[in-house]
Amino acid sequence: YSKRTLDLEYHYPFGYKELWGLAYRTDYDLKQHMEYSGKDLQVVDSATGRKFIPHVIEPAVGLNRLFLMLLIEAYTEDQANQRVVLRLPKSLAPYRAAVFPLLKNKPELVARAEAIFRELSRDFSIAWDDRGNIGKRYLSQDEIGTPSCITIDFQTLEDDTVTVRDRDTMAQIR
Repeated sequence: YSKRTLDLEYHYPFGYKELWGLAYRTDYDLKQHMEYSGKDLQVVDSATGRKFIPHVIEPAVGLNRLFLMLLIEAYTEDQANQRVVLRLPKSLAPYRAAVFPLLKNKPELVARAEAIFRELSRDFSIAWDDRGNIGKRYLSQDEIGTPSCITIDFQTLEDDTVTVRDRDTMAQIR
């Protein structure tokens, strides 16, 4: 029933396994449907008037396999900086950014951070994180793939600027 089948394989940590299959099934499937349904599934070529049964190419891919491949490709153990980073493409990251008050016991920082969080949450998937020290928050967001972290500190209260940290480069800009 398949004249030719090709498997696209991916090298998973546990070996090469099928990621995607392509089967050239000729006109087998439509002929079977015609035989058992009694319906004519032929197509007419408008230029020649010739009737024919189309051939079928069946792609078979599992979303779970694609997702696993994506996670494997994105997972990075950054030995130089002693951190684990999930370098997901920004468009696939669960959060576009995380918002942090520098200190959670300073109401003025928390209030400003909450306002920025609410504003950004209208248009983007944003994470809130106020637990532990700022370094641990950065590392935690790196592990889940958040591309940017926005820190609200005392300078924010003075001039309405924030610090934005990039997940991949660890660069911080004001």
